[in-house]
Amino acid sequence: MEALEALLSRKSTPRLSEPGPDQQQLEILLRAAVRAPDHAALRPWQFIVFEGKGLDDLGQIFSDALARKDPETSEAALEKAKSRPHRAPMIIAVVAKVSEHPKVPVIEQVLSAGSAAQNILLAAHAMGLAGIWRTGDPCFDPYVRERLGASGDDQIVGFLYLGTASAVPPVPELEVSDFLKVWGK
Repeated sequence: MEALEALLSRKSTPRLSEPGPDQQQLEILLRAAVRAPDHAALRPWQFIVFEGKGLDDLGQIFSDALARKDPETSEAALEKAKSRPHRAPMIIAVVAKVSEHPKVPVIEQVLSAGSAAQNILLAAHAMGLAGIWRTGDPCFDPYVRERLGASGDDQIVGFLYLGTASAVPPVPELEVSDFLKVWGK
């Protein structure tokens, strides 16, 4: 798939199934990720891949986080949290590993990690895979952050669910002019 075609046709795909990315595809996804804009070459990213038993472990982390947040949480809600990672054959957690820098504020480092996440999704789409960027409470939960090694100003920018589209949603048509302001006109 050509680069412009990938950019203009990528969409979030929530219904994913096997197969997920194989090892060669995963390598390409990560090579695309590290091409993200990166002021001062800080490389403020960490990618954590979950598949197989790793999805079970991530589900347990999500469930434990929910139980810690609210000990009165129902068993059904805990099971739902535990099952969430199984909505895709592979998940890549993208963490902004933030460092102190006199010219590169935290926001730029987080944006760089977000750009790395977008590069993964675009590369997956270009290879015929599908995915969705999920955030929600797990990204901001202190227990999840700790378990994934995020400390200080580090931020989990998202969980990228990757696999094969079970159903292909339509690409919404957006009118660019709805989002455009030309200065001075």
